[in-house]
Amino acid sequence: YQLNFRENKMLMYVSAISFPDDILNAHQELHTLVTEKNGRDYFGISFPDSAGKIQYKAAVTQNYDGEATALGLKTYLLKKGIYNYITVPNYKEDIAAIEKAFKILLLNPKIDPNGACVEWYFNDNDVKCMVRNQ
Repeated sequence: YQLNFRENKMLMYVSAISFPDDILNAHQELHTLVTEKNGRDYFGISFPDSAGKIQYKAAVTQNYDGEATALGLKTYLLKKGIYNYITVPNYKEDIAAIEKAFKILLLNPKIDPNGACVEWYFNDNDVKCMVRNQ
């Protein structure tokens, strides 16, 4: 399936100390720091660094410019464009399904080589696993 993000999204994030062990802690810390939940989209962003180690960021949309700075958080630009995605229903019951979805998505030769694996937690139970096309 494909999804078109028509605008860039500026996200603010908390980095996981280690991948995959610290993912839940990063999301919990983000939820503690960002107390206003209304109108926000939550994401997980992962990509390899220059040494090949996976970097993971628990992220959320800003409600206003400068919000990340006010909260002491760094920002990440989620680029607009066409994303291939697989929806994982009830992900909390099968966390491994997220990794399986990304393994399938990463087989596509047309993905953005400078992109990231993006988890979009669009409701409390389901997640869209997404990879941007070139």
